[in-house]
Amino acid sequence: MDSAKPAPEKELPLGLDAATEEEYESQSKLLKEFTDISTIDKAWIFQSNGGIGSQAMFSISQPNILANKKRKFMLSTNISEESTNRVNFQWAPFPVEMTGVSTIVPSPSGSKLLVIRNSGNESPSQFEIWSPSQLEKEFQIPQSVHGSVYIDGWFEGISWNSDESLVAYVAEEPSPSKPTFDDLGYKKGGSKDKDCGSWKGQGEWQEGWGESYAGKRQPALFVMSVNSGKVQPIKGIPKSLSAGQVVWAPAVDGTHQVVVFVGWSAELRKLGMIYCYNRPCALYAVKVPLYKPEANEFDLDSTGDFTAVNLTQSISSALSPRFSPDGKYLVFISAKSSVDSGAHCATESLHKIEWPADGKISSSLKVIDVIPVVNSPEDGQFPGLYNSSFISNPWLSDGYTMIFSSIWHSCQVLLSVNVSSGEILRISPSDSNFSWELLMFDGDNVIAVCSSPVDLPEIKYGCLVEKATWSWSNVSSPISKCSEKVKSLLSSRQFSILKIPVRDVSDCLTKGAAKPFEAIFVSSSSMKNDAPDPLIVIIHGGPHAVSLSSFSKTSAFLSSIGYSLLIVNYRGSLGFGEEALQSLPGNVGSQDVSDVLTAIDHVIDNGLASSSKIAVIGGSHGGFLTTHLIGQAPDKFVAAVARNPVCNLASMVGVTDIPDWCFVEAYGSKGKSMYTEATLAEHLSHFYSKSPISHLSKVKTPTLFLLGAHDLRVPVSNGLQYARALKEKGVETKIIVFPNDIHPIDKPQSEFESFLNIGVWFKKYCK
Repeated sequence: MDSAKPAPEKELPLGLDAATEEEYESQSKLLKEFTDISTIDKAWIFQSNGGIGSQAMFSISQPNILANKKRKFMLSTNISEESTNRVNFQWAPFPVEMTGVSTIVPSPSGSKLLVIRNSGNESPSQFEIWSPSQLEKEFQIPQSVHGSVYIDGWFEGISWNSDESLVAYVAEEPSPSKPTFDDLGYKKGGSKDKDCGSWKGQGEWQEGWGESYAGKRQPALFVMSVNSGKVQPIKGIPKSLSAGQVVWAPAVDGTHQVVVFVGWSAELRKLGMIYCYNRPCALYAVKVPLYKPEANEFDLDSTGDFTAVNLTQSISSALSPRFSPDGKYLVFISAKSSVDSGAHCATESLHKIEWPADGKISSSLKVIDVIPVVNSPEDGQFPGLYNSSFISNPWLSDGYTMIFSSIWHSCQVLLSVNVSSGEILRISPSDSNFSWELLMFDGDNVIAVCSSPVDLPEIKYGCLVEKATWSWSNVSSPISKCSEKVKSLLSSRQFSILKIPVRDVSDCLTKGAAKPFEAIFVSSSSMKNDAPDPLIVIIHGGPHAVSLSSFSKTSAFLSSIGYSLLIVNYRGSLGFGEEALQSLPGNVGSQDVSDVLTAIDHVIDNGLASSSKIAVIGGSHGGFLTTHLIGQAPDKFVAAVARNPVCNLASMVGVTDIPDWCFVEAYGSKGKSMYTEATLAEHLSHFYSKSPISHLSKVKTPTLFLLGAHDLRVPVSNGLQYARALKEKGVETKIIVFPNDIHPIDKPQSEFESFLNIGVWFKKYCK
């Protein structure tokens, strides 16, 4: 008798059949190859000890999917000049992993390196001072002094003073004391020690700055002695101010040292901060207590007024302060257009303050305009400042020329600005559709990174040949390497930036709003069988953001599995002038929807796409547009993906960290003054009419929803309500909720699983 038992049937994950599982396996291998590509985060330059050439350090990150975090490492190189305008980079053979490192900040001279390690729990923060050869100092800063150091790129500020004896920085305030209870009730006087017979209560709720800052305490300023590790809170800052972006002012002999910082006020409520430039803020200056090395302490009894002084009372926004090398100017960016209109991001302006030579700070210092807001740029001309970011020292040796990255239509470019004359020059090639990002200076030469949707990031070395003329050379680098398969796939793709005429200019109230918008089109270099590839329409969020012509691993993956991409920068996007941007608030759900449909029709009419194979994907406001499109144009799309989508403004307004956004985008700039926590019935009705859910009855497109469970910006309930309603009416729907993610859904495991599901979902419906 045969006792052999049949092999147990293979158990598949929920919702998968054998063919779909094969597709998952196939696509995941390719996605992993794209995911493994490294990214340059920051870079620093140091003069070599021999005085010949220079040395550079590159901070690099790479997703570690198994650990679900980014792996950070450093790679060094020696830079030497071979001939005029030609340099040689000699790279270290291997990078060095920076395990547990939160951030590093070289001192101005390059002789010291500050390494900070945030514990992420109730353990102390660790500060390390390194010399070129060894660890010199190591300090543990307990939670009773302050919490984690802010390294988020918004409040973040870590600054060495000129003689490198002190470091000013932004960290969480220490935890407030909480009430203690035991079996008899409230315990008077509390208890510092853990006691099994008592417990800590919650105390009064402390409001945070919304998305990305959940659980973080108020950002505050501290100063540390590099020699002793003594830390002192910087006094004189009102409790209503959240402080960030601190820098040291020029030192003046015989006086207290001064720091300048950005302060955000919150008298009633802290609205969401991340991505939101419409929060009023100002530059403040405050004196720092003198440090007495002989006593190993700060002099807290010294005479003088230590009250923070508002330097920019005449303007509603001031960010990113930088002092000129000679200390004559304090230069800063203003997002006043955003603050004044209510749009969360808008066209910026550049300003300066003539800094007093005697160091005496005053609220009467005059704010001088350097670059004004550009309303409607002429064709080919400077469109204004957008998402401009300064490296720690953005100055050429002349002391008055700044170089930084800024958005110019669908590209990021490098600009030089003369802060004395206000002259603006585009120094990255004007004939390049690639995007450029400034990394650092080598003397007066520029080191940048350049990429496109189909070209991996490359390091570029720029030399000023003559006034306004820069020569750029390629730098061979081991960074951003990829497999031969990925290289072959990318080489078979091409991209262009399309100008899309506005469909009905008669509806435009301003000149800028009537100008063409843009879309980035990625496709195969050769059309197969005279038939275009299926098209994926990619829509950015915001809405006042922009999709750049830079390399995106996830978009490149989607392109490489056989799709053309239409990446739409509809009116309201950054980089096209203030009038075009301000044309969208009050018209969301109509103007932006029309622009996306116009862009789709443009590529179809030009034979670049087939009308029968179109999918759409977007996140946040891009998800708002995705769900609007499948409702307003139900026969246009064969598949859709919505990542943390805004589906119902009426239900979102009461739970989001940015309720004012709902008012401004639904009503226009007048919504700024209409905003209230007690939303009226007429507001709710208007919000509903502007929302995708009002068109839900017409939807028939199979839709995948990707949701972050801890999203404070567009809470998970918004997407779930819409997705459940689709299921209720029989539309093919799939929902994936990531339990530990927030709005961007960008943790390595979440991002990988998201785009694997996106690829398989589109393959299912776009064959």
